[in-house]
Amino acid sequence: MRLATTFCAALILSVAAAAGSTFAKATVDEQTPATLTVTSPTIKANETIPVDHTADGKNESPALSWSGAPANTRQFALVYDDPDVVFGGQTFVHWLVYKVPGTAKGLPANLPIDQVTLTGPADIAGSIQGLSGFKRALYRGPAPPPGKPHHYTWTVYALDAELPLSEGLTRNQLMEAMKGHIIGQGSLVAIYERKPK
Repeated sequence: MRLATTFCAALILSVAAAAGSTFAKATVDEQTPATLTVTSPTIKANETIPVDHTADGKNESPALSWSGAPANTRQFALVYDDPDVVFGGQTFVHWLVYKVPGTAKGLPANLPIDQVTLTGPADIAGSIQGLSGFKRALYRGPAPPPGKPHHYTWTVYALDAELPLSEGLTRNQLMEAMKGHIIGQGSLVAIYERKPK
């Protein structure tokens, strides 16, 4: 009887320890990402996007900066989308940039539209421009239908690993690859509206 009681107690302790280990792992895995601050010299939060960054102007990508990334950041990724346009349950993507080195503090303005894998500047060399909603690997600025302002969002993700990401990823593929690796996140939101003619 004493042997059976001892065995049951040991079994309960073993199960409890395993459950505690699982809980601890889940707690670590599910931690809230650090908050990144995303800014731009030309894009101001909740204000109108300058026409040069839109399809109505020069269609140039803006310079972006970020801060507040955790010390163990190894890579960054950027998703630029329009949550006011939804296709197939997904917001419309205007630009993706991923595999940005973890030492980078931002992206320069007017990145080349003819380079999928960027060769420079040195601090972002090796970064990849992914596929937008236009099925092309380049920046495409706002061009909403007339009638109401759209809220364009630049979201930067800090990752805890150097993910071996290839060219040609969509936003969904990128988000899937980043699962479990996002340790920081921040957004910059601005608006653009075309007036009815």
